Amino acid sequence: MGNLTGEMTRLKDEVDALRSAREALMKSLADGAKELARTVGEMKSDFAGARVSMANRAKKERGAFVSELRKGVNRIKRETAADLAGARRVWSGKAATSK
Repeated sequence: MGNLTGEMTRLKDEVDALRSAREALMKSLADGAKELARTVGEMKSDFAGARVSMANRAKKERGAFVSELRKGVNRIKRETAADLAGARRVWSGKAATSK
């Protein structure tokens, strides 16, 4: 009967060791999940900051583009108005002709 007692003791020790290993694994997984959640939170915060920065930069660039576009359109409008005024003077006979 001593052999059965020894085997039961060994089996109990193995169960205890496996239970301890399982508890350590579960704690490690829980700690890893918390760390991962923290890291993801930091990344989301960084992404949000980068998105705001890019949006501000894009807004400034669009504003500069529109400003230059308006200047170009206004210049073309002035040139066209001057050309039309010159054509009106020529058609009305008011333009000075050189002969």
